[in-house]
Formats: sequence, C-alpha cells, structure tokens
Amino acid sequence: MKSQNEVTLIAWGEKLGGLLEVGDVLVLSGDLGAGKTTLTKGIARGLGINQMIKSPTYTIVREYEGRLPLYHLDVYRIEGDPDSIDLDAFLFGDGVTVIEWGELMGDALPNDYLHLTLYHEDQGRRLELAALGSRSQKLMEAWKDAAARIGD
Repeated sequence: MKSQNEVTLIAWGEKLGGLLEVGDVLVLSGDLGAGKTTLTKGIARGLGINQMIKSPTYTIVREYEGRLPLYHLDVYRIEGDPDSIDLDAFLFGDGVTVIEWGELMGDALPNDYLHLTLYHEDQGRRLELAALGSRSQKLMEAWKDAAARIGD
C-alpha cells in the first residue's frame, strides 16, 4: 500500500479502526517520522475517538475511550525489557492495543497480531502488512479491501 499524503494515511487508519474488535493487537514499526502516530490518529477516528491523539513516547501508554477502548503504547523507551511494564492489562484487556516499536517486545507479543511497517518512500509512505494468527489474517484481508477504495 502506498500513500502520497497524510490524509490518505489517516483514512486508511480510519478504515482499520472501523474493523477492529476487542483483543485486536496492532504492532507499528518504522523509522522516526514514518507515520506511526498519524496512522493511529486514523485508527482512533475509526473507533469513534474524537480526542487529540499524541505519541505516548514519554508516557509509554495513552488510553482513549471510543466504541472500544484504545490502548496506544510506545515501547521504544523500555529498551527491550517488556517486563518493566505490565502489558497484560493492555494486551488482554477489553479494548484494542496499538504498539509503536512493538517489534522490540520480541516473545512478549501475543500469538495473534497484525504487524504494520511504514517506510518513507519518495514524498509519501509505503505500508507493508504481516498477519500473525487467524484473526489478524482476516482483519488484514478485510482492511486491504476497504483501503483499496480510498483514493490518493
């Protein structure tokens, strides 16, 4: 998936947010400024969240209330020590979990999650998807269909 602007990235996130269910986990990877928080803004919109979405870089976790609770984590600062925070409340809670830099968690990630990697490409962004588990596979397929109808 390729986007030439932030508007499309947010629209993709909004489509994804509309498909999410309790227990869904999304891992967002990519360089600084690749669009992880921008995509999360769209996800929040799709969950009916109207609050301003900010990166949880220094707080590690931000919680938002919408159709489902959104747990927005940034684990970059835990430096490969996922046991330093209690992730179970978020990973197995009653909402949706979005984890920026989630690849740093290694084996602490659940068995079923959707991994989204954002790359800078030309003036836009490229998004690669990988589904780990049956629920995430279904989610990825439904989202790709919905996102394909968004113009850039």
